[in-house]
Amino acid sequence: MHGFFEKGQQVLVSQPFSRLLGTELCELSEGYAELSLRIREDFKQSYGFVHGGVVSYLADNCLTFAGATVLGNCVTSEFKINYVMPTIGDTLVAKSTVLAFALRQAVCECKLYVLRGGESMLVAVAQGTIVKIETDVRGGV
Repeated sequence: MHGFFEKGQQVLVSQPFSRLLGTELCELSEGYAELSLRIREDFKQSYGFVHGGVVSYLADNCLTFAGATVLGNCVTSEFKINYVMPTIGDTLVAKSTVLAFALRQAVCECKLYVLRGGESMLVAVAQGTIVKIETDVRGGV
């Protein structure tokens, strides 16, 4: 299957929450996805760091985009995230790779970086299980 990026753009635009946050698809190829999010003031918690929920959202979405390149229609079954350092900067970038996959599931890894002053720093690492769905969940699985 080719045309991953074009299909990924269509999927991203169909996600109201992703549109609300301003998520951008940077790259999508078999087994790999990259999403970015320009950091806004309203993404921050009381200490001035990007809220963990925003970081977690981007990891979850990026894991699923990577999984979709090998499974087709899919959703996240589970994932965990480790926050390595506070997210302070201009842009948050998530890069996911498929570690292994079979007929109905993929295990994916995501590394999240913040871009600040021309540098890229690792801020979180996530791993998740992505599962294939037979139909659009809005139609009932």
